[in-house]
Amino acid sequence: MDADRKRGREDSPRQRIQGELRELRQLRELRAREGSRTQRAESSGTRSRLDQPRTARRGLIPMPTYDPEAFGKLSERIARFLGTGRFIVWMTVVIIAWVVWNTLLPATVRFDEYPFIFLTLMLSLQASYAAPLILLAQNRQDDRDRVNMEQDRARSDRNIADTEYLTREVAALRQGLGEVATRDFVRSELQALLKELEDRRGSRDLV
Repeated sequence: MDADRKRGREDSPRQRIQGELRELRQLRELRAREGSRTQRAESSGTRSRLDQPRTARRGLIPMPTYDPEAFGKLSERIARFLGTGRFIVWMTVVIIAWVVWNTLLPATVRFDEYPFIFLTLMLSLQASYAAPLILLAQNRQDDRDRVNMEQDRARSDRNIADTEYLTREVAALRQGLGEVATRDFVRSELQALLKELEDRRGSRDLV
């Protein structure tokens, strides 16, 4: 009986170790299966997990990529330059030089004869590009103004809450001060007590 008990004690740790090894093997197999599934999903272009963002699909024709923030800043710079007097002066100088070049110089040097079709084309292209750039700059400015308005609104709400709190505290202090005895009230009470004491002494002396 003792030998069987010893064998049972010796076999129980071995069985535990073997069970743990089996569990580890099963975990490895499961991880290998999951890795193969993710690789298949990535290769096929589908998303296997919902908590991961979907990657952009590559088209047949690669489209050019750009930084919208940098493009927005560039559009704002261009819009600011278009809204200055410097742009008007330079544009006027270029148009005058264009007209003078194509009217006063010899015909062999001229590249845009009257009625200056190429000049009108360049001005229309400039206007067609300037309009969307100005709109983009205005949209960015509107977004900034909206954010500033929300911040100002939150700040004003905090100020209103602070003023209401302060008014409540001042009212509480006034009520508390109304219940506190003032100097004149203490003097009047002391004078009344002195009079009572004097009256009692006078009554005792009479008795």
